[in-house]
Amino acid sequence: MQINGLTGITSVAAGYQHSLFLKSNGTVWACGQNGYGRLGDGTDTNKSTPIQVSGLSGITAVAGGRSHSLFLKNDSTVWACGGNWYGRLGDGTKINKSIPVQVSGLTGITAVAGGGSHSIFLKNDGTVWACGWNTYGQLGDGTIISKLTPVQVNGLTGITAVLGREYYSLFLKNDGTVWACGENHLGQLGDGKTTDRSTPAQLRGLTGITAVVAGWDYSLFLKNDGTVWACRWNNYGQLEKSTPVQVSGLTGIMAVAGEIFHSLFLKSNGTVWACGRNSNGQLGNGTTTDKSTPMQVSGLTGITSMAAGYQHSIFLKNDGTAWACGRNANGQLGDGTGVDKSTPVQVTNLCKS
Repeated sequence: MQINGLTGITSVAAGYQHSLFLKSNGTVWACGQNGYGRLGDGTDTNKSTPIQVSGLSGITAVAGGRSHSLFLKNDSTVWACGGNWYGRLGDGTKINKSIPVQVSGLTGITAVAGGGSHSIFLKNDGTVWACGWNTYGQLGDGTIISKLTPVQVNGLTGITAVLGREYYSLFLKNDGTVWACGENHLGQLGDGKTTDRSTPAQLRGLTGITAVVAGWDYSLFLKNDGTVWACRWNNYGQLEKSTPVQVSGLTGIMAVAGEIFHSLFLKSNGTVWACGRNSNGQLGNGTTTDKSTPMQVSGLTGITSMAAGYQHSIFLKNDGTAWACGRNANGQLGDGTGVDKSTPVQVTNLCKS
């Protein structure tokens, strides 16, 4: 029997230090760091157990950015809350919002992604739109000028998935190729160069890609054969490459997640493996020791999806419960405490319908 457990969850997402949970009834719940109102409850007070995001129903997808949150409704509109400097909320202002507001001028949206200070939106016609900070060209519109409302990313069609990271963006095409724009001084765009790009370029040597994910300054790519490839992995267990190389020892992978300095890999048998930095227990193996090769997350089976935040990880089980581990200083694990956890604990306080 579940007691005070988070149940009926269909999707999880992680921001920098906050967590988002989408329920089967279309409501969204959130916990963790609430600076600038990123939890969407009308306050800026941190929450150590999930609270309902105000005024939202019919939500089908959620995404977290560094200091903001994005919500896709079943009418294909997008809503956003949190920090809004540079215009990342896309409502035409730079004013922070603690209750979600509608992103201006968007219809037909099928997917959303949050970057460090920008937001990305995929339309049902395969085009991509973006708003917010653009100093490194991460909006992909050919400029380095920030945008308060969404603008179209140049030259992209047939896109099926989008992903934003601190200073760059990734786009997956329906032909299995990957494209990227933004900051590139460490080779994280995987185009074989170290020059920032304000329009998307194709990543070299990648085909058959089914999912993409990015950390602070590295990128992961899941192939249709269940292998994982990466570029510019850092010294927490990541190879310094400006073109993708295969991650050793991983097969049968069906999903990947990553943030800052750690990475998560979901296998087809429902187990999760993790590597990278582990200072707060975010790898979930009962230690705080960094791992340069993937190790299994302790005690988890039946996992269907996962998300990685800043030094914390979230896992969704096939029974609709959510589990989390890692940094918990702001309550982002949702277990009602502020204590870090090196093995996954159940997210609490969401038995409500």
